[in-house]
Amino acid sequence: MKVSTMAATNRPLAGKRVVITRAPEQSGELVRALEDLGAEVLSMPAVAFAPPEDWRALDEALRNLESFDAVLFLSRNAVRYLLARSDELGIKCPALDSSDRLLAAVGPGTAEEAGKYGVKVNFVAKNRTGESLVRELRDRLAGRAVLLPRSDRGDARISSALREAGANVTEVVAYRTIAPKELDPPIVSDIRRAEVDAIVFASPSAYRNLCDAIGTAAMKHIGERVNFAAIGPATARAIRDSGARAGIEISDPSTIGVQSLADSLAEFFQRNSAAAPARSS
Repeated sequence: MKVSTMAATNRPLAGKRVVITRAPEQSGELVRALEDLGAEVLSMPAVAFAPPEDWRALDEALRNLESFDAVLFLSRNAVRYLLARSDELGIKCPALDSSDRLLAAVGPGTAEEAGKYGVKVNFVAKNRTGESLVRELRDRLAGRAVLLPRSDRGDARISSALREAGANVTEVVAYRTIAPKELDPPIVSDIRRAEVDAIVFASPSAYRNLCDAIGTAAMKHIGERVNFAAIGPATARAIRDSGARAGIEISDPSTIGVQSLADSLAEFFQRNSAAAPARSS
């Protein structure tokens, strides 16, 4: 059946099957945006989050927050877990209300998350990556005590760049990034058979966890038939480092907005009409 030009314009992802690997609490808006564009969305969280196994380092940092000149938030989860723990301990954080202290966020979404806890971020990275945040703050960090709450799988290059800038960095694990207990078996089977058009990865961990389930060599082969969409440069780098192809690279949605992210996928398929894998009907 022929699809009208107007229908194709309004629903450019019609007939496309897109796997979203983000955690459910992070993917609702994206799922709706993709479905509005006509995609069949398969939700298969490839990451989950958990508190630290040992709270002591984070608790000590919270109790001594006044001793830090700056706090850098690299993700919404870093904000959420640090400030929720502060509430659990009954620790009021006047240091987070001080205009003398640098409170920096990697992007507007992260800054918005801090605002939900009544914490006002006073610096947001223009280019919305951890590396950019450090570069943009470089001249303000030399000799300063910096608190970096992060995932247990955080990119070591960020802390290294901070130290190269002369900062005295205290890294604390605010949360853990873990694999789900099980990946959805029917969706994994569809991926193995390349019966999807795209898989959206929002973090290196999501990609690696799927590799662990399917096999790195198998994922490389699947990537020749399925479009891997990497959100952010770190995710794209993880895919390429494994030997696979990151056919679609998209800015973080905290930078461009969820609708723009969905539109980017649609534009990719419109530009590359042959990009979709061949699938049996």
